[in-house]
Formats: sequence, structure tokens, C-alpha cells
Amino acid sequence: MAERPSEASSLNPHKNTSIPDREAMTSDPLDLKSHSTPQSDSQLSAYQYELPAVLIAQNPVTPRDSARLLVVNRHHHQHRHFYDLSDLLRPHDLLILNNTRVIPARLFGKKQSGGVAEVLLIEPKESEATGERRSQRWLALVKPGRRLQPGSVVIFGSPDNPVMRAYIETRDDATNGRIVRLEAQGEHAETPIEELIDQLGQVPLPPYITKSESLPAQYQTVFAERKGAIAAPTAGLHFTQRLLSELSDKGIQTAEITLHVGIGTFRPVEVKDIKTHQMHEERIEVSPETVEKIRQTKAKGGRVIALGTTSTRALEGAAAACGELQPFNGRTNIFIYPGYQWKVIDGLITNFHLPESSLLMMVSALIGRERLMAIYEDAIAQKYRFYSFGDAMLILPEAAIE
Repeated sequence: MAERPSEASSLNPHKNTSIPDREAMTSDPLDLKSHSTPQSDSQLSAYQYELPAVLIAQNPVTPRDSARLLVVNRHHHQHRHFYDLSDLLRPHDLLILNNTRVIPARLFGKKQSGGVAEVLLIEPKESEATGERRSQRWLALVKPGRRLQPGSVVIFGSPDNPVMRAYIETRDDATNGRIVRLEAQGEHAETPIEELIDQLGQVPLPPYITKSESLPAQYQTVFAERKGAIAAPTAGLHFTQRLLSELSDKGIQTAEITLHVGIGTFRPVEVKDIKTHQMHEERIEVSPETVEKIRQTKAKGGRVIALGTTSTRALEGAAAACGELQPFNGRTNIFIYPGYQWKVIDGLITNFHLPESSLLMMVSALIGRERLMAIYEDAIAQKYRFYSFGDAMLILPEAAIE
């Protein structure tokens, strides 16, 4: 097996960062839970923290599994690397992976007046055949929003020889977006819309990534298969084929779900009382095979470890829709925050999330808000890299609130 990268090389471009010994543990205050009240957990301001801009990762590390991994157990947390994962899980544990694939959803075109316009595709509505042209309707976010009202048209390609047009049909009040109809044009009239999107679009990176040198493939997981997401399930970006093989060799199984990451994942919480926040729906699929693997794992005393908040949302959303975990193909708007009663997952692998985000609230539901915020404070002090291209946390089942 190839040698693991050194700690210095694995943190590039932060080569001078001081890292604690990999086995060093930091004790977490044992009475954090007693200080947390349902009232404070429900306040948006309780999920705020200050992050130095330099810790917002702009590029992924190479290789992927050389990212740092903050491991949370019952009373402590320790600093490891992602390539240690197979040593931290047990035989018969089951990892749940999200196999969604990010589509090149960001399209740049021109308004009929000649000004630049941007269309960010969120999810398809229905496809339809219109005469000799192929057409698809999508929910989309548009810029400039005020000038792209129903009746507007965005042209992709040369105005004299357009490849595709987006006809803005109606507003979507739930997302403040638009329903747009994409139509192939001219010599491209018989080309499937999916091919034109692949040709014209760009993979959308989050707005806090402003100076990335990453390649589009680095914003896809190695197990991405099913097209449909507008953002990557970022905890999965740390996996390599070698690490997956190591896990399999040690008897750690994997199963897949699909959640096409959309507005529900990245839209901010904007209400002071988080219990009144309304999540947007996202498309999920939990197969009979995955449900059966989960049942067998629990029957054998194994643990279900969700890879990322999207896998968590899919599993818990399917269980909420059916009353218990069953195969499910549909939509979920489940919002998980402190006080939630977990139905499926035992542990979680996740990246570090934005302040006041629904993802931060989900993780707080697993280990307690005050403990999580204390761990984030230490992660900042230890110069972990945050957000989509950043480092990760492994929350072991024994750390979960009982």
C-alpha cells in the first residue's frame, strides 16, 4: 500500500499549521447538556460563531482522504485524519453513502436586451415535446431577479445562432425562484436538453468559495452516479477508492441512498425561533436493498453511520414519511433540530457547517448544541478547514445524546 501523506503535505496550503498528536484527546465539559435549555436551543442566535476567513477552504486537499478528521466519542474528541476511518469503525458497521451527482446547473446567457443573465437550475419539472423541439421545465434561481420576470427570455449561445433559450413562465413563491422552460434552438433542436445543459453549464460552487483552483471532478464523490444535485454531498468528498477497499476488507459495509441536494440543504434559516423554520423539499430515494442492509446490520449489533447530513436527512425523512424505515421514493422536508428523536442513524460523518444553518442544527440534535459549539471552538483554535472543501468530523454512536 502506498505511504500515507505526511501531516504537512496533507494540509497544503496550510503547511505551517501546528497539529496536535493524532492520538491526543481533548476532554469535553461533561455538564454542557445541563446548561442547554430547550428555549436557548430554539433561538437562531445560539448557532452563531465567528470563523476567520482564512479557515474557509478554497481548494480540496490531495489525496482526498488526507483531510483532517475530528473524532467525537462519549466524553472526548481527538484529532486524526480521514484515512484513519477504517481504524475508527467496527466490523459489521454500515456506512450510508449518497450517490447523487452534481449537474452543471449554472448557466450564463444574455437577456434580450444584451445584458448578462444567470440561471441556476434547481430541479426539473416535467419534460414535454413541443413540435419539432425538445423542451424541459425547471425550477431555477435567476439573476438579475428583478429584471427577469415572467415573459422574459434568456438566450444561450450566439444571439444570431442560439443553442438554447430559457423562457421564464412564472414565479415560484416558495423559493423566490422561477419556473423556466428550456428549449433547444436551430440546428440543436433535436439535441436532448440534458446534453445542452452539459455543454453549456458549469458545476456550481458555493458562494464562499471565491478563489478555487479545483477541477470539476474534485466536486464529485468517487461514488457519484445519479445526476440531479446542485451541490455535492461534501462529507463524501473525502473518500478514495483505496479507503473504500480498506473499509470493505475490515468488514465495514456500505449501502447507498439518493438525495439530490437542492435548496433545502443550503437555504439559510432566517427566523429567530428555529422551530418555525420551513424546510424546502428535496428528492430522496431509499431502496429496498438499503433498508434490508440496515435491518440486518442492527440485528447483528452493528451500527448505522450516515455519511453526511444528506444521507441522514434521506434516512430519517423516509422513516418519518412511513412511520418506520421502509423503501421510499419521493420528497422530504424534514427539519432536524435539538429534541429530535432519532429513528435510524447511530453515528454521523460530516463536514463543518455554516453558522445558523439547518445543518448545524441537525448535528446539534445528535450531540447537543453546547457541546457542538465547544467542539467548533476547538476546531477553529486547531485551524481545521471549514465548509465544502474543508475537513470532517466523525461522531461515534457513543457520543449521541441518549
